[in-house]
Amino acid sequence: MAVKIRLARKGRTKLAYYHIVVADSRSPRDGRYIEKIGKYNPLSNPATIELNFDKALGWLQNGAVPTDTCRAILSYKGVLIKKHLLEGVKKGAFDEAEATKRFEEWMKQNEAKVEAKKSGLEKSKDDDLVQKLTAEKKVNEARAARLVKKQAEMAAKEEAANQPEAPAEEAAPAVETAPSAETTEAPVAEETASEPAAEEKPLE
Repeated sequence: MAVKIRLARKGRTKLAYYHIVVADSRSPRDGRYIEKIGKYNPLSNPATIELNFDKALGWLQNGAVPTDTCRAILSYKGVLIKKHLLEGVKKGAFDEAEATKRFEEWMKQNEAKVEAKKSGLEKSKDDDLVQKLTAEKKVNEARAARLVKKQAEMAAKEEAANQPEAPAEEAAPAVETAPSAETTEAPVAEETASEPAAEEKPLE
């Protein structure tokens, strides 16, 4: 039977994590497996990988075939490079001490890359936090400026409302106007009208 190293899905919807298992290729994805050799959580950054190094190496040497994802995981943890170096020892290309030395150098380089990635993620988080704080500070300053302006306008309105009203100007005395020409001419007209009536009266 063909034996594969593959992932078995666990967890809830959108919160999945995986078990790294050795299983028969004919078994369902989440079905029976021969042995569990680790865990893989892709939700964390960087991804969390727990792997039994010796068991994974032993299954690879016995002919187990990893899936693409599991191959990347095994490469990341150094299982594939260890298998390659041990095959070199078997072929006589170099001795076991040289293989161990090369593997340790590779692990140091890999750990340095992982630490660099972690520090880069932390730095990006710090930069994002600084940017958020700067943006929030600008918003608060603009809000405070608007509040000060509003308070100044309200104070000006209150001051204008509390000022005493100016006293009304005293009314100027009425000026006596001369009688118009019509009013002066009216008695004269009456006098002239009465004179002919006196003349027409017959003498006794």
